[in-house]
Amino acid sequence: MLAIAAAVLFLIALIFEVSGFVISVFTPTVLLTLGAICIALHLAGIGHRRRAPLR
Repeated sequence: MLAIAAAVLFLIALIFEVSGFVISVFTPTVLLTLGAICIALHLAGIGHRRRAPLR
């Protein structure tokens, strides 16, 4: 799930960068950093739910 969130953040950052659109807090650099954090958390296994085995 975090990988999907990262992909969306990267897409929004790309759109902001290409169009030159900037919101005061959400610059393309901030969005790229948030996307990288989401990818790092995904690779670390955070947000992955392990299901209990059925008996």
